[in-house]
Amino acid sequence: MAQARFALLHSAPLAPKTRSAYLIDWQQLEDFAQAQTLSSPAALNDIHLRAYLAHCRETGLTNRSIARKSSALRWLLRYWQSELIPCPANPDALKAPKASKKLPNAPAIETLNQLLDQPVAENLLLHRDRCMFELLYSSGLRVAELVGLNLSDIDRTEGIARVTGKRDKTRLVPVGSQAITRIEAWLPLRRSLLRDASEPALFVNQLGARLTTRSVQYRLARLSQHTALGQSLHPHQLRHAFATHLLESSGDLRAVQELLGHESLATTQIYTHLDFQRLAAVYEAAHPRAQRQKPSSPPNLP
Repeated sequence: MAQARFALLHSAPLAPKTRSAYLIDWQQLEDFAQAQTLSSPAALNDIHLRAYLAHCRETGLTNRSIARKSSALRWLLRYWQSELIPCPANPDALKAPKASKKLPNAPAIETLNQLLDQPVAENLLLHRDRCMFELLYSSGLRVAELVGLNLSDIDRTEGIARVTGKRDKTRLVPVGSQAITRIEAWLPLRRSLLRDASEPALFVNQLGARLTTRSVQYRLARLSQHTALGQSLHPHQLRHAFATHLLESSGDLRAVQELLGHESLATTQIYTHLDFQRLAAVYEAAHPRAQRQKPSSPPNLP
């Protein structure tokens, strides 16, 4: 297992979070193999692996989590095959359940306006937070992409940001005028927090260091919960709102795909279901032959 872990950590195609998740999955597989009194995980056969995934399901794991564990197992089994390590299990026999696709919960435009337009007085960190949230919604960024932004990634004149997404792929996204205004207001405040003038990060904490994704999640949840919104928002909901509202206005699915940085159009198509729900509601409310009528009382028959 040590060699497999080393190979995994140096596997370029996998994202760091995926590697970390796979390592946890492998440790759990080792524990399962020990419980089966096997000498090592390499002694697991197809029946063992099916039993392991069934056990995962019984513990309440979602289809998405089980699908990832299946991927981790296939990676491990194929590594053993490539290294000619004897293993009775067949990686192609692992059938992962389809991960259910939940429709994104996108906040309404009115809700976002309440969040983004609330006064921040002279509070430095609230100025930063409002700038971050404006940028998340303006450009449809992932929270990891937001905290990864450097000063040099923002072209305030052209209103463009260079974003580094999954697998270190970069893309250019437009930045709205409101977000540019917020950035202009934040920059002098940012300088007052810096302890190292060479710090490249666009968004920094009170110690002048780059913000973490957890910090952004916490700040948004706290700010949205303690305002008139009365609900706790997550950064990804602002990205969902960006995609949903843009698709409603333009209907250009391909453009939304490129702006979100999705490799596959199928990933973006989930937003078409949201838009269809809205259109169906409008249709039912407006079309004279679509509105559901209450059944009239049956006539009195002799």
